[in-house]
Amino acid sequence: MDLVEVLPRLHMFRFRVGQAYLWRDGTELTLIDAGDIDAAAAIEDAIRTLGLDPAGIRRIVITHGHRDHYGAAQELADRHGAEIIAHALDAPVVRGERPVPEPDLLDWELPLWEHGLTVPEAPPTRVDREVTGGEVLPFGDGARVVHAPGHTAGSIAIHLPRHGVLFTGDTVASVERVMLGVFNVDRAEAAATFRRLAALAPRTVCVGHGDPLTENAAAAMEAAANAA
Repeated sequence: MDLVEVLPRLHMFRFRVGQAYLWRDGTELTLIDAGDIDAAAAIEDAIRTLGLDPAGIRRIVITHGHRDHYGAAQELADRHGAEIIAHALDAPVVRGERPVPEPDLLDWELPLWEHGLTVPEAPPTRVDREVTGGEVLPFGDGARVVHAPGHTAGSIAIHLPRHGVLFTGDTVASVERVMLGVFNVDRAEAAATFRRLAALAPRTVCVGHGDPLTENAAAAMEAAANAA
């Protein structure tokens, strides 16, 4: 796993497949996604290398119900007393009560999908708080939940307006170029969500797969959204 500083209070954990983010408010920590089932120890070790205590993890926000985003969430939450947060529409998938919805795959996405299936299955994971969009969570000087359907029905983005930071989940990817994310259950809805997220004009964009956008992020988002 790679540890990448995005901003002084924001770091990215890059795994073999996918990534997660750590936001710091003093000693209080928030995870945006949690990697796969094998990621807990690596996340804890990385937090310690920053001079922080994993016991400071107060909440884990799950952007959507795919195995590479919530696999380690309950292990970390159980160890450190963190709250797990997810959208009400994806919470039953995270809890193992419903199957993962099948995506509408384009031909070029098929080999990527098959590669993604090599990520270990995630265990049923509790969700302590269900959100629907519009809630303000107590980190990042007010973190607004944005319902972001299309990749999954219950995908969410997290916007920190005071810091100009946007966590997009898998709605947006940045692999060689900024683009609509792959494996969407409803591509047209995902594209509409992309345009709504671009309209927030963030200065820093933390995507589900690929490099964060830290320069000219708003312009890159707008151009990619118009092409989606």
